[in-house]
Amino acid sequence: MRIANEKGIALVLSLFLLSAMSVIAASLMFLSQTETYSSMNYRLMSQARYGAESGIQKAANHLLYAYIAPATAGADPIANYNFNVSPVRCTAACPSVGQPVVLSANAAIPSNYPIPAVQAAFLAAVAGTLPAGNTTVAFAPYATLVSMQQIEVYGGGIQTIQTWQLTSTGTITAGKTAQVEVSATLETPKFPATMYAAFGTNPGCGTLNFHGNQTQTDSYDSGALVGGNPVISNSGGNVGTNGNLTEGGGADIFGTLSSPRVGVGACSAGNVNALSSSGGATVNGHNPVQPGDILQLPQAVVLPPPTVPMGVPTTAYNGNGQTLLNGASVGDVTINANSTLTLGAPGVVSTININSIKINGNANLVILGTVILNVVGTGQATPIDFTGGSLSNASFDPTTFQVMYAGAGAVKLNGGAHTTAMIYSPNAAVSLNGGGDFYGSVVGATIDDTGGARIHYDRRLSGQFFIVGNAMMSSFSWKKY
Repeated sequence: MRIANEKGIALVLSLFLLSAMSVIAASLMFLSQTETYSSMNYRLMSQARYGAESGIQKAANHLLYAYIAPATAGADPIANYNFNVSPVRCTAACPSVGQPVVLSANAAIPSNYPIPAVQAAFLAAVAGTLPAGNTTVAFAPYATLVSMQQIEVYGGGIQTIQTWQLTSTGTITAGKTAQVEVSATLETPKFPATMYAAFGTNPGCGTLNFHGNQTQTDSYDSGALVGGNPVISNSGGNVGTNGNLTEGGGADIFGTLSSPRVGVGACSAGNVNALSSSGGATVNGHNPVQPGDILQLPQAVVLPPPTVPMGVPTTAYNGNGQTLLNGASVGDVTINANSTLTLGAPGVVSTININSIKINGNANLVILGTVILNVVGTGQATPIDFTGGSLSNASFDPTTFQVMYAGAGAVKLNGGAHTTAMIYSPNAAVSLNGGGDFYGSVVGATIDDTGGARIHYDRRLSGQFFIVGNAMMSSFSWKKY
């Protein structure tokens, strides 16, 4: 049998294999090119995202440290805003009245804020670029005011807290253009203030010193008066200290004791415990104490001092028969026997600044409306002395008379008649003298009640005052174009 002529088959096979290899090589080149473009796209997208995140951080930094929120009065009045809706809308003075409040460094999003200087400051502070190899990443953030409210801060004053929606684009052009948008929420939270009938900030022994058969803490509700008088409950009169409560002589704490210290017994400088009790004194109505009567705080409570007003005179001021209204600023106030000084006016919130105040025997201090009394205390060992006369505040609502003192002088309360007030003096030595009734809350470095005074805590205070927390970022998201 003769085999057919097969000359030339090797050439055909070679051409076939060469074609196949060419296809494979082209595929590998195309795959390599795709991977290269994919890697480049990912790099550009990442750089654009980092730029956008930088814009978010710069906007947050400006709002936290350089921006001043609207206030009741001043250059940026809160009356220019409708904060009963979300987002907050501008009601006056802004470029687009009735539209959301916006601060912008993004050319596509115009600012809509009532104060041009605030717009300009935001634009100058937050727009920018980042180097990225041989090119740059440009970021353009803007901030939309989502919510805003004013709260009463424990320690004095009204504070505006806000929630901002921050949005920033990051753009990079390196042959190809990549753009990423990043969004985040910047929120300032509030927390109900944990308030006490009495709180002492000092960490040592005897920070709270309660002695006397009539000395006690308890509570009432100023919103539930009967016949115009408070209904006292032998509970809820909680006290707190960063140090020790020393009690004796039949003193009664009708509430818990809170302290970062632990233990019961003798207190010494090298061994500060929570409670030193003798003479039948009680905590939470118990003697000896039972589980749950002493609450251990996780750490010492830091209470910031109130703001000290500037420009308050230190000259003598005769308060006999006088009336001090909102905005008054006087020096050392004295009320003599059988005389009356009136603070505030009905239906008005009055902020009054003084250097010191002393009520002599049979004198009377009358509170009308709501009075915030800022005491400076320059050159005075006892800047607040209410022991000689009486204080008339018929509402039994301690929020209507808030006394703020940042110094370390002496604060003397009571004098036989009842007093309704909030005393906030975290650096001062506070003493309650005489057997009168104090309605409200007392904060001092130390609190001494050895004359039989009774402190009645208003339970409504815990729902009216807040502590502002640290601002936080949340709801972080991003997308690419």
